[in-house]
Amino acid sequence: MNKTKTYAVLAALFASACNNQHTMQHEPYQWPDVKAPVATVKPKDVGMFGDKRIDNYYWMADYFFKGPDSNAVVDYLKAENAYTDTMMAGTKTLRDKLFKEMKKRIKEEDESVPYFHNGYFYYTRTIAGKEYYLLCRKKQSLEAPEEILLDVNKMAEGHAYFDISNASISPDNKLLLYGVDTVSRRQYTLHIKDLVTGELKTDQVKDTDGSGEWANDSKTIYYVANNPVTLFSEKIMKHRLGSTTPDELVYEEKDKSNYIGISKTKSERFLFIYSSATMSSEIRYADANAADPVFQVFQPRMKDVLYDIEDQGNRFLVRTNKDARNFRLMETPLDQTGVAHWKDIVPAREDVLLEDVQGFKDFIALSERKNGLIQIHIINTTKHTEHYLDFGEPVYTAYPSVNPDYNSGKLRYGYTSLTTPSSTFDYDMETKQKTLLKEQVIVGGYNKQDYVTERLWATAQDGTRVPVSLVYKKGFKKDGKQPLLLYAYGSYGSSTNASFSSARLSLLDRGFCFAIAHVRGGEDMGRHWYEDGRQMKKKNTFTDFIDCAEFLIAQQYTSKEHLYINGGSAGGLLMGVVVNMRPDLWHGVVADVPFVDVVTTMLDERIPLTTNEFDEWGNPKNKDAYDYMKSYSPVDNVTPKAYPNLLVTTGLHDSQVQYFEPAKWVAKLRVNNTGKNVILLKTNMDFGHGGASGRFDYLKEIALTDAFFLALEGIKE
Repeated sequence: MNKTKTYAVLAALFASACNNQHTMQHEPYQWPDVKAPVATVKPKDVGMFGDKRIDNYYWMADYFFKGPDSNAVVDYLKAENAYTDTMMAGTKTLRDKLFKEMKKRIKEEDESVPYFHNGYFYYTRTIAGKEYYLLCRKKQSLEAPEEILLDVNKMAEGHAYFDISNASISPDNKLLLYGVDTVSRRQYTLHIKDLVTGELKTDQVKDTDGSGEWANDSKTIYYVANNPVTLFSEKIMKHRLGSTTPDELVYEEKDKSNYIGISKTKSERFLFIYSSATMSSEIRYADANAADPVFQVFQPRMKDVLYDIEDQGNRFLVRTNKDARNFRLMETPLDQTGVAHWKDIVPAREDVLLEDVQGFKDFIALSERKNGLIQIHIINTTKHTEHYLDFGEPVYTAYPSVNPDYNSGKLRYGYTSLTTPSSTFDYDMETKQKTLLKEQVIVGGYNKQDYVTERLWATAQDGTRVPVSLVYKKGFKKDGKQPLLLYAYGSYGSSTNASFSSARLSLLDRGFCFAIAHVRGGEDMGRHWYEDGRQMKKKNTFTDFIDCAEFLIAQQYTSKEHLYINGGSAGGLLMGVVVNMRPDLWHGVVADVPFVDVVTTMLDERIPLTTNEFDEWGNPKNKDAYDYMKSYSPVDNVTPKAYPNLLVTTGLHDSQVQYFEPAKWVAKLRVNNTGKNVILLKTNMDFGHGGASGRFDYLKEIALTDAFFLALEGIKE
């Protein structure tokens, strides 16, 4: 679920060597002759509806559930780590080299583009050699003295993992609210810092999702309380600073398939409580200036209708898919919020997906997706004119950035592509002038002209055209003999945008092509793209990916012997399915934190987030859903066959996909693998779903997976 930012470029020695990569002689990596760990078999029937479904490794969940085999689970994972370390020992020099070159591309002393809000400029900056950042501000002018609000490097000392969420300043500018997670389970404790004295308030709130919102009195915070076991977002609570009485319940969500949250509008006039499932939503709103805000329902939840809102002047802006599969923009008066009063501003369009709405005093900025690419659509609400920004590349990503000022006539947006480093622009919505504020610095130099990006179209089994985005270094020969890494996600309506990665240059400069398959299950081509890749149509995601791979082979970008694939979380599910369906098609596979035991997990409501996901995958307590999910669930479909080379990663504290899913999958794969290819499991014993929290540490994880691919390709340097 969910994303990596880095900086970029290799030394000239590597560049010149890799320009002639296709002429180099590669020697296959010699895997050590050692035996893999053998998992204990303890059969358990986990079937339903008379279906006997035996799970030999159900005991591996005991660490999570605090069962009797808890210690045995940890010992087994450590044994797997030792095996992986031994098998990959011959790549240590290469991994060190990859890590150093990736790190070297990063500008160690750097600063974000400041944004202005309520009298202060806010920004983050980094210090050479440090993993984390400083959160800073300056009053009124960038020439003013710097005030360090948080030094995350000092705060993170002694912690293997450290994450700060939702740093939010009170309206009077005197207090800072933020969340801390030191376990990597996305369960945060909220803290409040007095910015006048520099001291922490005694107020602490545990078991939250890390978000929080200030009331306009600067004395009250609203936050989301999570269930400590399931991590389900259950309640919106109100906390008054310094109060010794229990926090007040503002709202409790009864539907366990809904996520909830609290936010304040850009104008700071309204507080919103939102409750949203995959297919429907409901919002409550209140006057943020009231002494004791009372929330009222904007529009009661409607079956299969999603909506979100912004305020603008005397109206609310409503983005909704009511009678509009790709969403439309509507308006309604502040005092008449029911659906009967909604009127079109931008009607529904069959070929354009409306993804996001940013409301300003005199402008509306819309993020739209057409032909798989983001467009930014500006509406001048005083002059009643509209226009689009022009980006000028065949494959790119653009998105609204930090825009806290409701009265501004400028839109700040981010831009990147497979060859363009992340850039920040200010765009004057009146004069149409763009101002580049910053482009990501690639230490050592980087020339985008040395790389080529393409967008191709593969044809799926049912005739659907599926976009594929590619990038490679000039000199790449389309002779079917070159290595190619194919990536996809394809779930939750999350589109995979083509963005720049400096870490990726380590593969590109060694002769790899990198490709993204924009498979169904995301929203890359519109809402129908998502609907055709979820629940009882989920298999389209998997067959699309296979069809994209075969298309790239047919076009001679690569061959089976040189084709590598990668996906994480729900993308890891994709990896698990396609290695069962077409084990012959891939030379190497990296499945990161993969969701591979679909039926067992979705049947167990003790596991975090399960109930929230029924709209995505289906509820296997329904026989039709059970049968369909079982028909593709990777663990359930492992059979004796020659599997490709596999590296599977997980985190012991993963809150999204528990460690035992990939552990069980690897154990079952080993028993059933009739070939000689390697199957490796790497468990990070300190981290969770997102991996390492520092800006350098995560590069070691990338170096490991890159070294796995390079070893299989026979590239040693």
